[in-house]
Amino acid sequence: MNQAIRNTWVVVVAMFMVLVAAISIIQVVAADALKNNDFNSRQLYQEFGSARGPILVDGTAIAESVESNDDFNYQRVYHQPELYSGLTGFYSLSYGATGLEDKMNRYLAGTSDGQFVDRIVELFSGTPMEGAQVELTIDPRMQQVAYDALPEGTTASAVITDPKTGDILAMASKPSYDTNLLAVHSGAKAAQNMEELQSVPGLSPYVNRPTASLAAPGSTFKLIDTVAMLESGQFEPDTTVDVPDKITLPNSSTQLGNFGGGICGRFDRATLAEVFAQSCNTPFANAAMQLGQDRIRTTAENFGFNESIDIPLTVSASQFPGDLDDAALAQSALGQRDVKATALQMNMVAAAIANDGTLMKPQLIDSIRGSDLTLLEETEPEVFKRSTTPEVAEQMTQMMRGVVDGGTAYRAESGTVDIAAKTGTAQISAETDNVHSWITGFAPADDPQVAVTLVYQNIDFDTGSALTSTNLKKIMEAVVTQ
Repeated sequence: MNQAIRNTWVVVVAMFMVLVAAISIIQVVAADALKNNDFNSRQLYQEFGSARGPILVDGTAIAESVESNDDFNYQRVYHQPELYSGLTGFYSLSYGATGLEDKMNRYLAGTSDGQFVDRIVELFSGTPMEGAQVELTIDPRMQQVAYDALPEGTTASAVITDPKTGDILAMASKPSYDTNLLAVHSGAKAAQNMEELQSVPGLSPYVNRPTASLAAPGSTFKLIDTVAMLESGQFEPDTTVDVPDKITLPNSSTQLGNFGGGICGRFDRATLAEVFAQSCNTPFANAAMQLGQDRIRTTAENFGFNESIDIPLTVSASQFPGDLDDAALAQSALGQRDVKATALQMNMVAAAIANDGTLMKPQLIDSIRGSDLTLLEETEPEVFKRSTTPEVAEQMTQMMRGVVDGGTAYRAESGTVDIAAKTGTAQISAETDNVHSWITGFAPADDPQVAVTLVYQNIDFDTGSALTSTNLKKIMEAVVTQ
């Protein structure tokens, strides 16, 4: 009898251990695979019917889940959606998740490692858990100012960062859209809304333009050229250089010239600081060929080119190509040909110069807290690259001041804020007279608080050149603390 009881006990214990092991495998090891299975409709309904965590700006929700009177129990709602659509992305039953809704999903959905205890409590108590709160680095006032600097009807981006920390204080773009249109629970309505959105010129609901759209940076790339020139020891700001009106590119009949009708045509020789302020092309093309492609490329990469990062939005790698002959190098040194950059990349160039040559990693997430406000993660400033020396950064700052004080960014000169900047105009193709108009800079020049970058893509020259400097001035005067 005792032996039979013992045998039964062993079997019961063994079955219990198998049950515990099975639960552990299902809840831990295979959880992600099961949740992501395309045939798991129950999981799909559960996710869209759960209290997903909010995305916050200055403590206020810009995306949150509210109770609904349908099969899903909760509806994802976006506040001021046009202002933040590029950042939040959308959370859609029909089209999945994009933007921060995608990148921060494990926190918002409550599936991160830091929320493991909450999931265990939910398992045994039956009480639905809420996702974590994701607080952004965005300053709502600066976000509005940046957004307002982009006129309706333009394809444009604006980025404002803190050079000392890498915090992204504003990141806006146009055209924008209402993310609520894709968060609807009706598949038919979502499809109709998506079709209408994709018919808008320049708009893709899947793209955050400041981090994903690559465009030729034009003469803003001369920031890279000039750093390379100063670091070589062959040039100083007061070094006199030749300023030919045109040069013939090596092994070709192609001519490269300065901007027609510009100030550069008024002198044959000038200092480096002067040609930088007036953005003369030929001296920088000649200098690039003199220094060689390796030095220019290395300098570009020291500022982040040719490297993709996550902030946590994925930032497309800005491009400076390899294996260039001298003709291609001369054109590339002017931010043309195959050189491409995101708005964030050219902001990183200005920010590194503003921060004594040290580039901080751009950050979009300030902190993550559980539904009970327990701190799960907090972002600390992180050095990304030592882009150049403090001495070169100071020389660059003074020359960028000259761009505003009588140079190509003269419209950005302010009576209240000391601004350092560099303009750029990139030709698109021989088939159009439209250009990409850029400006990137920082203020105050002697103790920078913000780095600001604006790019207006595929725009006529006169409109673009008027928008860049005047709007940089407006932004600086609005956001810099006096």
